[in-house]
Amino acid sequence: MKHAAVKFDTACIHAGQAPDKLFGGVSVPIFQSSTFAFEDADQGAARFSGKDSGYKYTRIGNPTNAALESCIAELEGGAAGLATATGMSAISTVFMTFLGAGKHIVSTGSVYGPTRTLLENELVRFGVESTFVDTSDVENIKKALKSNTALIYVETPANPTLSITDIAAAAKVAKEAGALLVVDNTFCSPLLQKPIELGADIVLHSMTKFINGHSDVVAGMLVTSTLELRSKMHKVLCQMGGTIDPHQAWLVLRGVKTLALRVKAAQASSILLAEELEKHPKIEWVKYPGLKSHPQYELAKRQMAGPGAMISFELKGGVKAGKTVMDAVRLSTLAVSLGGIESLIQHPASMTHA
Repeated sequence: MKHAAVKFDTACIHAGQAPDKLFGGVSVPIFQSSTFAFEDADQGAARFSGKDSGYKYTRIGNPTNAALESCIAELEGGAAGLATATGMSAISTVFMTFLGAGKHIVSTGSVYGPTRTLLENELVRFGVESTFVDTSDVENIKKALKSNTALIYVETPANPTLSITDIAAAAKVAKEAGALLVVDNTFCSPLLQKPIELGADIVLHSMTKFINGHSDVVAGMLVTSTLELRSKMHKVLCQMGGTIDPHQAWLVLRGVKTLALRVKAAQASSILLAEELEKHPKIEWVKYPGLKSHPQYELAKRQMAGPGAMISFELKGGVKAGKTVMDAVRLSTLAVSLGGIESLIQHPASMTHA
């Protein structure tokens, strides 16, 4: 069900969903079944041959998962969605689909730690070449391109530096190079940034974060600009087995209904906190897209609907001072991850990016 005429806040509640046709249930049912029965042998054969699009096995497709995929695709303004078991499963699916022996990827240098590890430690074993650059300067992307570049992979804002890449400019570079532009939109959520509208081919999320928003689910999502891209990745996902569980998908569907409310509230608090941190005498620097001191402040205003709810900062006194603060906080929780209703604090260099 499309809701193009409604505000984003309303679309979060209704996108991709409709009352159950069988019993009229308002909430999307949880189809907690590993497999689906056929009316006869011919129907079973037809479903596996592709002549019948009905469900057959949850690793391949499930009605609850499909509702979530439609929901996030609509919120992102994409053609289709593909739900995965984790954010890293979404990233792995992209890489396994479009990279291989002899292929090259240009990536944001300050990406999420496991993303870089996957490229440097694992995919290199299969002949994939990676170049990491500061993509906040699009000229760096151009200089890193090779004749075999298949993907340009961008995190914006980046984790944890919060550097921002001009998506439209990166999309132009990718198109001219014959490469696909993939954007990790986890830090913004579709409320604050819509990469496909700016020219990205694939958008991915760790739905563990803002989209679900309650620190009780791990899940990922891929949203594509075309149905063909989704089809290619779906084939790989089915073989690799990184499918989301229907109950997890249902929890995300429930969580996304309050996405706009949660992100707006978290953003409002973050603006105040960032401003106070920047004035504090014991703070060395603060990186937040809503501060004029951010290197890409003007770009953030153009590209994003708001500065978001992530803040990076460094204390005078370095790691020792940072540990003192992390061990002393009372309201914030010392834990990795982000995007939940709780405030979390962490040290990426010794934790997620170690």
